[in-house]
Amino acid sequence: MTEYLQSLPDGWTIYVWLVAAAMILIVAGYFMWWAAKNEQFDEDIKYVIFDEKDKNKMSPEDFAKSQEVMKHQMQRREENLAKKSK
Repeated sequence: MTEYLQSLPDGWTIYVWLVAAAMILIVAGYFMWWAAKNEQFDEDIKYVIFDEKDKNKMSPEDFAKSQEVMKHQMQRREENLAKKSK
């Protein structure tokens, strides 16, 4: 194997790096697409950690937003569970 690698012309390793970089970009692109499709970039997800006990620590607008987000998340959960049960 070493003899074969030694017999290759100069500069062949750049092609290995180019192929590796292309594969990394393709895989990264796929996972970005998957994340976007599966709502992984939802900015409102931060509100899911709050509950009724946090009401006095939040502004009325933030608390209302957290309740709205939690309601939406529970609806999505029910939809996903219904899909999986079919």
